Amino acid sequence: MNNKRKPKWVPDNAGEEFATSMLKGKLSKNDMLKKEKGSIKANSEHQKRKKLNLDDYINGVLSKDRTILARAITLMESNSQKHISMAQNFLKGILPETGNSIRIGVTGAPGSGKSTFIETLGCYLCQRDHKLAVLAVDPSSSLSKGSVLGDKTRMEKLAREENCFIRPSPTGGVLGGINRKTRETMLACEAAGYDIIMIETVGVGQNEIAVRSLVDFFLLLKIPGAGDELQSIKKGIMELADAIIINKSDGDNVSKAKLAKAEFSRSLHYLKSTTPDWNPKVVTASSLYNMGIAEIWDMIMDFKEITQKNGFFQKRRNQQMKDWIHFIIREYLETKFYDNKAVRRNLSEIEQQVIEGKLPPTTAAQKLISKFESNVKESKDN
Repeated sequence: MNNKRKPKWVPDNAGEEFATSMLKGKLSKNDMLKKEKGSIKANSEHQKRKKLNLDDYINGVLSKDRTILARAITLMESNSQKHISMAQNFLKGILPETGNSIRIGVTGAPGSGKSTFIETLGCYLCQRDHKLAVLAVDPSSSLSKGSVLGDKTRMEKLAREENCFIRPSPTGGVLGGINRKTRETMLACEAAGYDIIMIETVGVGQNEIAVRSLVDFFLLLKIPGAGDELQSIKKGIMELADAIIINKSDGDNVSKAKLAKAEFSRSLHYLKSTTPDWNPKVVTASSLYNMGIAEIWDMIMDFKEITQKNGFFQKRRNQQMKDWIHFIIREYLETKFYDNKAVRRNLSEIEQQVIEGKLPPTTAAQKLISKFESNVKESKDN
């Protein structure tokens, strides 16, 4: 058989009796349709991923294009110098359309039900014609630097809501439970027409306080029977919360939830409220059974009305903008320090001297600072 298309496993000396050969096939109508659709889809994806200029980003976000909003957030999260410059100009372009939302921070220890609570409250709001953006900050992988958890996959029902935009982001090593670009992301979502912004912190302890400098209303989630009621008198995250939600208050937990509510309410009397004319509330809720959700939203609206009336709402936002300036300055100075040639050249050696007990950390830090300052002065002189 001389058929060149015969399979490799056919013996070389096989005759006509070895009835194996491969004929060139034809595409069926169904196959042709699939191929055509695939080409259209590939072309569509190509169009979506085309390189955007500054006007594309600004106009896309202002016209409420979710795809461009996601790409704009990726642009702002980039550490590339060419992206940083464009991101700054992008923020300037959208700034007049920002600030028209209520910003809510949600924190709590692992297991307190933050994602389920946000999903339940979020669905309640979307079904009432609100536009919700959820900025879920996940722990960073020490290897890939990406998100360890995928909050979007854990809010499956909310993710299907047309009026909801969910953006998971890794902390990127930033302490306090937020991402280093959470503020920029929040402004982009506001410019895209989202009137409610929810920020879910990492929730790995009682130091998730950085989110307080981003939001109008700060929710702290607790669970009944966790044994931390007596810890509530300690200052820290407790005195920053505008409300405490005793979540998972259902089934066998109802009596425990009532007890926890009473204990936390008593403890709050010892703490000074951070908001004038507002006494932090303790509320029981069940995200699983949709109990207390409407009351929580009413409470947030009461808070907004009170603080807008006494002027504290805008005063807090003004202070947050100042805090943002200083955050950027600290980040810039830290980057400048560690990128300095003299610091990079001596850092490992000085660290090793500290490890070997030859230098105390305070002296080591001062030596690095001195080398940094000398290098900067030398560069200026040249």
